[in-house]
Amino acid sequence: MGLDDKISNAAEKAAGKVKETTGRASDDERLEAEGKADQSKADLKGAGEKIKDAFKK
Repeated sequence: MGLDDKISNAAEKAAGKVKETTGRASDDERLEAEGKADQSKADLKGAGEKIKDAFKK
């Protein structure tokens, strides 16, 4: 997993957390769900990169 990928995934996860928190604070269920989805997507990308790295070794 390259450093760029790690940074990108961390940024995407952080942005998702901000969306989720903002949605929860403003009672915007759509924004909260969108934030959770963004976090899940970042987690899946990270897991995929780890699997790919494992097969490179």
